[in-house]
Amino acid sequence: MFFDGDSKRISWVIQTDNSVVEQKREHAEIYLDKVTDQQSKYIGLHIGIFWGIGTFIIKNEDIVKITTDDKTVFEHLISNQKSDDKFIDKRTFFIRQLIEQRKLKIKYELVASEKNLAAKKT
Repeated sequence: MFFDGDSKRISWVIQTDNSVVEQKREHAEIYLDKVTDQQSKYIGLHIGIFWGIGTFIIKNEDIVKITTDDKTVFEHLISNQKSDDKFIDKRTFFIRQLIEQRKLKIKYELVASEKNLAAKKT
């Protein structure tokens, strides 16, 4: 799963053995032009996982590779530490809650920007 975001929109791409599903959304009014690019990436990841579960692309106990081109986001996700940003901490809580509830097995990967399929969608 790839994800990205900026102050105006979020995007995510879920790639399976059989398909590639690309999605992008404008931010809801409460976030539009009010979040940083980094905060937006966490929104994209949260919504992408939630959407993937809701559309049955991601199923209970699946192995999910979460791929980002943002080294800070990558290091935060793999470290399990709190962020200085309360907004990011709240999103991370919801992301981890979804992971736990669905018993997902997560693998994190850091890639170059040109390899982030979702970055081309925002």
